[in-house]
Parts: sequence; C-alpha cells; structure tokens
Amino acid sequence: MSDDLDPIDTKILALLSRDARVSNAAIANAVGIAASTAHTRIKSLFDRGLITGYHAALNQAKLGRGLQAIIGVSLRPGARQESIQVFTDEVRRLPEVIQLFFVGGNDDFLVHIAVENSSSVRLFVVDHLSARHSVASTNTSMIFEYHRNSVATDFS
Repeated sequence: MSDDLDPIDTKILALLSRDARVSNAAIANAVGIAASTAHTRIKSLFDRGLITGYHAALNQAKLGRGLQAIIGVSLRPGARQESIQVFTDEVRRLPEVIQLFFVGGNDDFLVHIAVENSSSVRLFVVDHLSARHSVASTNTSMIFEYHRNSVATDFS
C-alpha cells in the first residue's frame, strides 16, 4: 500500500470500491469527516491516479450478449512494438470487447468479449482477429459463468 494513503483515504477507497454511487455525505459520515473534506479527498484521489473512473456493471445477457469468451491472441514476431500498439488501439474500440489485457506468457493479449451466440464468437475471431496480418494465432475459451469481485484488494 502506498505511503501516501492515510487511514481515511483507505476507508474512502474501500467505500467507493464497494459502491461507486455512495453519496459524498455518506462517505463523510462513514469516515468521520466533513462533507467538504470528503469531496476534497476524493478529488485528490482522482488527481493522484488512485481512482481512475466509475463504471456501471452491465448485464450482458439482458443486452442480448449472453455469451462471453476469452480469446488468447499471439502476435507475429517482427515490428512487435508497432503491432502491439495498433492491435491495442483498434481492438479495444470494438463494441464486443469488454476488456483487453496485454499479458506475458503464451499469449500476448487476452480479449474478453460478450456476443449474442457462438456464431458471433466465430465471426469476431475470423473478422476482427485472425484477419489481421499481425495475428499469428488465437485460442478461444467460452465463459460458462462470470463473477466479478467488487474489490480486488482488501483496504480494511
């Protein structure tokens, strides 16, 4: 944990990571500070890059995208830095992509997608990944269940 975080900052981060919609007044009350102080501290956490944004968790199935998959992607050798940047910039903008990870190991990327059905997975892989000259191979794993932890790190 960063030395720049005092116990109040830590409590604020824990509250926001559990429920990003919690009100400023509720945060202030929970950590025992004035609402204006809570506002200032939250702004500081943003400015310091500890909070990078707030996101809504969407029910992909109710949006007609009930099938999720993780696709491992390996890029071809040669001009890798350019390939990595171009791949990242283009693939992360595709509407099917929920998350894009640049990783070490057997794959260069893991692409998390949500689509309507298995035919849509196939089309995504063929049209958006395998068709790229920079892509050497892909490996698709279907997701049977998806559970997201609300907090990756215990701040308590």
